[in-house]
This record gives sequence, structure tokens and C-alpha cells, in this order.
Amino acid sequence: MAGGASQTPVSLSDRELQIIDLVAAGLTNQDIAVKLEISKRTVDNHISNILTKTQTDNRVALVRWALQWGKICLDEVNCCVLPIKTD
Repeated sequence: MAGGASQTPVSLSDRELQIIDLVAAGLTNQDIAVKLEISKRTVDNHISNILTKTQTDNRVALVRWALQWGKICLDEVNCCVLPIKTD
């Protein structure tokens, strides 16, 4: 796959999946931080870890990877059930 994306399943935390979903929705790291009530630096760290785990080079490649592996749903395309964290 283009962008060096991983061809094998990757284990991601619920928070990482949540962040991927927000990246796919077009949010910036700062917007994600505000929405999740965490620091931008924490989001930056999550994104860096996610890119490493998925062997993707950037946000676009990450979204492509997430679509390929059924981790996200965009506009009713490739819809899947994401884990919902309850407090």
C-alpha cells in the first residue's frame, strides 16, 4: 500500500481509535485536544504513536489505512462499529 502502511493488523487503544476518527473528520491536533479535554502535546504524542504503529507517514496515509482496516466510517462508506467508552 502507498505511504508504507502496515499490511498486518495493528493493536490500537480505544483513545487511539478515537483520535483516528477525529483526524478523519478533519480536526486539527488543537481541535482534537479541545474536544477530548487533553493537551495538544498529548494529542501530538498519540498521533506520533499511531503513525508509528500503523507504519504511515502522514495524516492522509493514516486515514487511508484506517479505511482499509475498517477502523473508521466516513459518510456511510466503510461503516464499522467503533468502541464507545462509557464512564
